[in-house]
Amino acid sequence: MPSEFALIRRHFTRPARHTDLAVGDDAALIRPAAGMQLAISTDMLVAGTHFFADTDPADLGWKALAVNVSDLAAMGATPRWVVLAASLPAADEAWIAAFAGGFFACCEAFGIDAIGGDTTRGPLNLCPTIFGEVPVGQAITRAGARPGDDLWISGRPGRAALGLAHLRGEIRLADEHLADSLAALHRPQPRVALGLALRGLASAMLDVSDGLLGDLGHILEQSGVGARIDEVSLPLAPLTAACSDPARAFRACTAGGDDYELLFTAPPENRDQIAALAAPLALPLHRIGSIDKGGLRLRDRDGREHDLAASGYDHFGQGT
Repeated sequence: MPSEFALIRRHFTRPARHTDLAVGDDAALIRPAAGMQLAISTDMLVAGTHFFADTDPADLGWKALAVNVSDLAAMGATPRWVVLAASLPAADEAWIAAFAGGFFACCEAFGIDAIGGDTTRGPLNLCPTIFGEVPVGQAITRAGARPGDDLWISGRPGRAALGLAHLRGEIRLADEHLADSLAALHRPQPRVALGLALRGLASAMLDVSDGLLGDLGHILEQSGVGARIDEVSLPLAPLTAACSDPARAFRACTAGGDDYELLFTAPPENRDQIAALAAPLALPLHRIGSIDKGGLRLRDRDGREHDLAASGYDHFGQGT
């Protein structure tokens, strides 16, 4: 059986592009560019809580990094470096090779150097920590939303939730919808290009990992504002077509996790510039409501307003 260090050399040591000293020493050495702040985030994935233990390891390698990349996208930052801490039940070299393949495919897609980490034996648990750069003063935080701002969401949130519901046997998706939903669940696409394009346009932003409503609640809390969502503006049609259940489609869009789309606010005067980003990025952008001073409300298709609870995925109350 190969040693820990042999596994690291074989599967996790790759050439570095923007790192002074990478894998192989007691610590890595990195140097942010002049005028840049470091943006740092870590997201842990635990078997049985965030993914099924039999998830394809290549998909898991991609997702373990992608969910961290998404955090930097939500700040308008460029991802640069990652370290990976992992506990593994066994030194299964075929599994590790497939995992590393997915992990480094994500590194290549977003120009990230893997610069170190740690492995040990234990329950399957993956914890990347990612580092990126953003010009000083240009990071987009959760605290900048103001009354009168538009509320936007990227992509087609809810597909991952439908894919998970299918795997759990709660619904049955036809083949043409199943592949798309499972791709959203297993291979999320961090919206780095959108995050960079929104510097100077968005007033507040985060990525939707625990459900649109739950994550919107973080913006509202940090910014001290309220919001109204317009049901007619939510991208529900593709979800309803996939599952043939309008109520489930609504829940998937507003409360399903694992979307990793960007939810952001912006002044109305930036509306045309933001809408114009959709075509070059090949990414739908939906203006779904507005920021105000009230609580969180939904305006339904008949124009009636209903109070909403800002609730999403609870890591201590739910499991995969």
